[in-house]
Amino acid sequence: MIYFMLGVLAPVLLNLLHMVVGIYVVVQRGSMISLGFTGISFVTKTLGMLFLTWLGVGYFELDMRIFVPLLTFFWFFTHIIEALIQHYIQQNVPEHLQALQK
Repeated sequence: MIYFMLGVLAPVLLNLLHMVVGIYVVVQRGSMISLGFTGISFVTKTLGMLFLTWLGVGYFELDMRIFVPLLTFFWFFTHIIEALIQHYIQQNVPEHLQALQK
């Protein structure tokens, strides 16, 4: 159960949180601020990945051969989904909002 919670649910929830905040930043603050948030989110996601790795392997003493591939797969998979959602959002932005960005 702990493998599922830390290896699957934790990276999915963390990336979902970053995606929701990222969409909010783009809509409310514009693309320039969003670029800064993207840079900061790279650092925070990396720290989150390191923390989850330490928590699973170091604290809960999970088997590294199972936990780390599970964690990295779902981390990568949620990034692919996030990229597809961001692409879909950019393709379907109303013209009046696109005019505000330029």
